[in-house]
Amino acid sequence: MPLRARVAPAIALFLIAPMDAEFLMGNMAISDVPVLISTIPLYGAGALVIREAARRTGRGWPAMLAFALAYGMFEEAFFTQTLWNENWYHVRILDYGYVPALGTGLPWVMFMAGVHTIWSISVPIAIAETLAGPRRTTPWLKKRGFWALAVFFALYFVGGAVGQMVLIGLFAGPAQYIGAAVVVVALVLLGLRLRRGAPTVEGRAPGPWAVFAFALVAGAIFVLLYAVDPTGLSPWLAIPIPAWVSVLIYLALFATVGVLVRRWSHRSGWSDAHRLALAAGAMLTYAWHSFPWKVIVPASQAADLTSNAIMTVGAVVLLVIAARRVST
Repeated sequence: MPLRARVAPAIALFLIAPMDAEFLMGNMAISDVPVLISTIPLYGAGALVIREAARRTGRGWPAMLAFALAYGMFEEAFFTQTLWNENWYHVRILDYGYVPALGTGLPWVMFMAGVHTIWSISVPIAIAETLAGPRRTTPWLKKRGFWALAVFFALYFVGGAVGQMVLIGLFAGPAQYIGAAVVVVALVLLGLRLRRGAPTVEGRAPGPWAVFAFALVAGAIFVLLYAVDPTGLSPWLAIPIPAWVSVLIYLALFATVGVLVRRWSHRSGWSDAHRLALAAGAMLTYAWHSFPWKVIVPASQAADLTSNAIMTVGAVVLLVIAARRVST
């Protein structure tokens, strides 16, 4: 197989991840080229390393989800430090549900856990693997290429975290950073223990369109739970509930989605179309929510709306291509 064709899925994932994680979400406009360039190795390399590590060792989605959560917790605790920075980009993200003993806001922790586990890592992997067709579960990089990428990502991720701490300072004490490190290591170890394969569950999986609708509803609940006035991000979509209620709903949502998807995925009839349906529901959730969501990197309203429109159209086109790939 020619080199270009062999690594095409890896290149696709490398580019889809940052576009989905930040620009489809509406955090920043695609006209901000320096930010665009800086997010490619952060998300693209991260998603590709997680995917290749799991597939090369015979692991599947349970392991990738654990690795993705570890990735998200490291990024937010050490790289961007949003778990501790009460005035991140001049937005009071931790005021809602702030717990002094932990030095962070629990709703924000829940939000970031879902954002990175599902949207930053899992959705791009699912789309790229769908596009890969029969090579969905096989490694896309050779051993030497994988280790080169892994070393590059580790240096960028850890080096970036250290650089950020030196340049902008520390926003938490040793206890918080040690606790976050323990959580990250525990999640990585959990992922290493998870393997593919589980007993088949009786019954038949719901249709792909039903799974797509379920993903849209679950996604809407997730993104709207954190759209609260204190953040200043999207106040007109605020759900006026106490922070502790928001945390409980987040936990119930994670448990419900996890249990149902696990059961459905082990029933007869579960297919690539179902995996794409989940990813499509999540991706289109980001697309519609980008319009009321306020950019964190300053941009004009025209640039923001134009970026959101371009990214939404791009997401729809990508999903149509993926759906055609599944159908053939």
